[in-house]
Amino acid sequence: MPAEVLDDPLGISCVFSDGRRAVITLGYAAGSRLARDLLSGLAGLVHPHGTVDSAGSVRHYVRALRTMDTALAERGFTGGAADLRRAQVAEFWMGTTGAREACTRRMLRGFAADGGTLDARVRELAEGRAYNLQPFRRPLPPYPEADWARLTQASTEMTAASYRAHRGALAGAARGQDPAAGGCTLDNLRWLLARNGPMTAAGVAAHTGASPAAARRAGLLRASSELFPHLDVTIAYVLAFSVCSGIVPDGIDDLATGDIDWAGDTPVLLSYVKHRTAAESLVLPRRAVRLLEQWLDHSRLLRDFVPSPDRDQLWLNIPQPGRADVTAGPVNRNATRRWLTRNDVTGEEGQVLTLHRHRIRTTHESMRDKSAWRGSGRATIDPNHSPQAEGDHYLTATTPAQRDALDAIIEDAQHRPGPPGQADGRHHRGTRRRPGRRLPAAGRLPPARRRRARRARRRAAGRVHRRLRRPAVRPARPERETVPGEAVGLPPLPAGGVRSAARAEPAAAQGVLRTPVAADGERTLHGRLRPVLPAGRRDPGPLRPRRPGRRITPGQRP
Repeated sequence: MPAEVLDDPLGISCVFSDGRRAVITLGYAAGSRLARDLLSGLAGLVHPHGTVDSAGSVRHYVRALRTMDTALAERGFTGGAADLRRAQVAEFWMGTTGAREACTRRMLRGFAADGGTLDARVRELAEGRAYNLQPFRRPLPPYPEADWARLTQASTEMTAASYRAHRGALAGAARGQDPAAGGCTLDNLRWLLARNGPMTAAGVAAHTGASPAAARRAGLLRASSELFPHLDVTIAYVLAFSVCSGIVPDGIDDLATGDIDWAGDTPVLLSYVKHRTAAESLVLPRRAVRLLEQWLDHSRLLRDFVPSPDRDQLWLNIPQPGRADVTAGPVNRNATRRWLTRNDVTGEEGQVLTLHRHRIRTTHESMRDKSAWRGSGRATIDPNHSPQAEGDHYLTATTPAQRDALDAIIEDAQHRPGPPGQADGRHHRGTRRRPGRRLPAAGRLPPARRRRARRARRRAAGRVHRRLRRPAVRPARPERETVPGEAVGLPPLPAGGVRSAARAEPAAAQGVLRTPVAADGERTLHGRLRPVLPAGRRDPGPLRPRRPGRRITPGQRP
């Protein structure tokens, strides 16, 4: 049912998505025509036509309407929305708060959208930029892991301990008998409470004929706290369920047993109402399903003694052990704050943790995102995605600039000096350089200096000593393959180790690979490699140490 404007008294009647109804009257209105026009615009913003879906939001709009109506009436305005002029509206908006400006802007736009007459310049102003910009509201960050662990541990330990005590109390009640015949013992009091529901000490005394003090001494408070969940236990269950499920607080508070849809042995589809939007549903995680089953079993005995319609509420409790009244519905936030103090749930600074239940939802989503990286299908960010899809499309998504930088890093690594046979930094034979931009030029040498440095590195890697140039860049012979013929001198070297760095002193002769020539058998060897000299060229002789400070020109002997 859409919202309806009331004339006597002037106000608005709304029915929201959760079935609740609200009638809000305006009270005294200095300008009834303007007030009614703005209420007509507000009616178009309320569910189901708009996004306003709670009585508190409607009252917020009505307060802004009353402020605008009073301010314009003080300046002598008595007309309706069609009589407004740009200067009047701009003056009001420049002198009011951002929230009131935003509400009255929306009501004027809603009035025009519903067919109301509005001045063209006023409509242009209403659809334009606000004078009072809304302050940026930073969302609450997730709880630190230490605070989250303490909150989870406190709520989980209390729910587990109370449920074990409940199971033990049921077993004791099965062993007991009527205390009127068997006397006031702990098991007999459990038997009595399990059949009659929560009772006070006076009620137990009236049934057994003993005094209230005797009933208390026999363990009435203990039997009551073990059989029926009291306020502290219910708070622990609510917090633990919030941690496990991540449902918004207002959705958890209004849950009923009819909202639980069992889709088999373990899957549970839970329907709840988010007051800011509408009805939603969620397939509960496994931990939340187990906790929900435990709570339904823990509260079953108490639920049998609660009249309808409170029986259908999911959260039930007795205010404290030894009382007979039962409370159904949401838990008061002040009671939750006292629960945190009693259970020593502290924050980072050692003070009592400031609990924001919306922040619990944020932390749950944050933890859920981390668990999705493990590959669990139930813990993905979007339930419609598989872990592989989220890893491909979200965790590995890169921009073109990032991909170019990554290609440049790979290319730079491929150009670094490799194993023997590739010391000049060239690619493997048969490979081709991949296209793509190189890394940014910051800190790199100019191209000419890079080429000179590259040539110097190649010469240094292939030179034995002066005038013995680097070997050919072609691949070396396979390991242990020699030139045909009988070796002369020392045993031949492996063909893979033919390169050496430049030496300042003569090296001991180790061997040579060359064509066997008898005349060369007594010739002195320098370094690890000695090429065969052409006929008629004299031997360069032994290598002499280079004296410091002396410059050698090309072609000059050292």
